[in-house]
Amino acid sequence: MIDIAVRRVDFGYFVRPGEETPSGVARVEPALGYLVEHADGLVLVDTGMGSDPGVDAHYQPRRIGVGDALKTMGYGLGDVSYVVNCHLHFDHCGGNPEFPDTPVFVQRAELELARHTEFHTLPELVDYAGARYEVLDGDAEILPGVLIVPTPGHTAGHQSVVVRSGDGTVIVAGQGHDHATAFTGDVLGRHAGVGEQPDWLGRLLELDPRRVLFAHDNAVWTP
Repeated sequence: MIDIAVRRVDFGYFVRPGEETPSGVARVEPALGYLVEHADGLVLVDTGMGSDPGVDAHYQPRRIGVGDALKTMGYGLGDVSYVVNCHLHFDHCGGNPEFPDTPVFVQRAELELARHTEFHTLPELVDYAGARYEVLDGDAEILPGVLIVPTPGHTAGHQSVVVRSGDGTVIVAGQGHDHATAFTGDVLGRHAGVGEQPDWLGRLLELDPRRVLFAHDNAVWTP
């Protein structure tokens, strides 16, 4: 197995209002990305939160810009070879314009939504100067040991990143689930034959993950 490291990137936090939570009570959520340190180049999964007056009023974000976030990890913007967005909502692709001419891997369904669906995202975060998309229609191994897998649900084009290394398989699940507890519930439900789980859950579990990581939860799922 290839020696590949996956490190969390802190992009700050935002307040999800009560009308968007199951409990009806506002909650604070982290905005997390992940840096895949690979011998063939750095892969950045998500780039932080974009800025817009309406978004700021609604979510009250406290941002850490992608350049500052990478600096705390010993890297600069120019060190990133590839970008992967789990999806193109404002809180996952906010730093994309900082990476002109850098390949950005995205599912075709997600790019279509971002370009043609009102309020899906902030348009300036999608078609920025120097945007270079590598458009996918399903699975893709973008580097040895780094596999992108569609995990639709939160959006039709949502995707997760599977990293296979000598330390076991790590899955960056983005917002495939909002938090580790929800993922746990679906895994147990699948084993017990209770409830409905996304079709892709079995595929991820077949990859025998040692850890599953999320975009809005510091908690980590382990088997």
